[in-house]
Amino acid sequence: MHKTNANKLIVDSLIAESGTRVEGHLSVGNMADGTPIRVPIVLINGKQPGKTLYLQAISDGNELNGIAVIHEILNQIDPAELSGSLIAVPIVNVHAFHAKQAYSPVDNVKMNRCFPGRSDGTSSERIAYQLFEKAIQNADYCIDLHQGGVQPMIDEVRVRVDQKHRCHSACLALARVFGIGYILDQKGPKGQLAQAAPDIGIPTIDPELGGTHGWDTSSIKKGVQGILNVLKHYQFIEGTPEIPDQQIVVHRFVSILSNTGGFVYYKAKLYDRLEARQPIAEIRDVFGNISEVVRVPEEGIFWSHPVYPMVASGGTIGKIGTPISCL
Repeated sequence: MHKTNANKLIVDSLIAESGTRVEGHLSVGNMADGTPIRVPIVLINGKQPGKTLYLQAISDGNELNGIAVIHEILNQIDPAELSGSLIAVPIVNVHAFHAKQAYSPVDNVKMNRCFPGRSDGTSSERIAYQLFEKAIQNADYCIDLHQGGVQPMIDEVRVRVDQKHRCHSACLALARVFGIGYILDQKGPKGQLAQAAPDIGIPTIDPELGGTHGWDTSSIKKGVQGILNVLKHYQFIEGTPEIPDQQIVVHRFVSILSNTGGFVYYKAKLYDRLEARQPIAEIRDVFGNISEVVRVPEEGIFWSHPVYPMVASGGTIGKIGTPISCL
C-alpha cells in the first residue's frame, strides 16, 4: 500500500483517488476447488493529506462485533471531510468466519497468531502475509477489533507489547485515546498483529469488545466511539474525542478455579472491583445445596466468565484482571 505523488491510495489492484471511496477484494489464495479466496477491503482516501489508519475485524471467525463497528464507521466517514486515509478489512479470517469458529478449518490455525505471515506458509499465514505486505505495513496506526469469542467479558482494549518495547508508549497512548475505560497492558502471544505491527514501528491496539453470540449493541457502540475518538484525536476528522478522565489498567489475568463440581451462582458482576478473599461465586450441587464458596485470591476487576453456569472440579469460573492501576 502506498500513496503516489498524485495522492492515490493503492492496495494491490485497488486504487482510490483523492476524495474517493473504493470497495473491492484482495485475492489471497484458492479454495480446494480452485475458487479464489478473497478478503473484502475498503479504501477511503481523504480530500486532505494526512496519516493512514488501518482497521480490521474477524481475525477470529466467531468475533462478530468488530464487523458491525466497521460498518458504522464506513457509513459515517465522508472522504471530503477526511484528512489522510482509512483502510478497513471487515472480514480477515474468511475460512473461520464461514465456519463460525475462531480457528480456520483449513489449517486449524488461529489467525491472530500468524502475523506478519509467511508467503509460503499455511493458508492463514498466507492471508496474514498478503494483508501485512500490501496494506498494514505502510499504515501509521492499526486497530485490530476483537471480542472474547462467545464468552461474557468486559469491554476493554489491549496493548500487546512489553513495557520495554520501543512502541509501547505510543500503543498505550492509542489505547487511552480509544477510551473504553479498561486496558490490559501485557505482552501477548507471538504472531498477534498488535505485536507484529509495533515491531516495525506502527502503534497498534487490540480492542476486545465484550463477548457474545452474534452482536452486542452496547459493545458495538463502545467500539464505534473508540474509533471516532482515534480519528478525532489524531486529526483524521474534526471534533473532540470523548475520553474518560481516568481509565483502569491491569497487567495480567488470574483464573478463579472451583474445587468442587456443580452449578455456579455468581455473587459478583463483570466490572466489579473485588477485594482479596471476597466471595465471587457459590457452587451448588445437583440438589441445590451449597458445596463451596469461591473467593478471589487477590484484589482485581471481574473481567470474564464462561458462558455456561456449571463447572467441573478444578474448572475456571472466571478471571480477574490485576494488579489495578489508573491511567
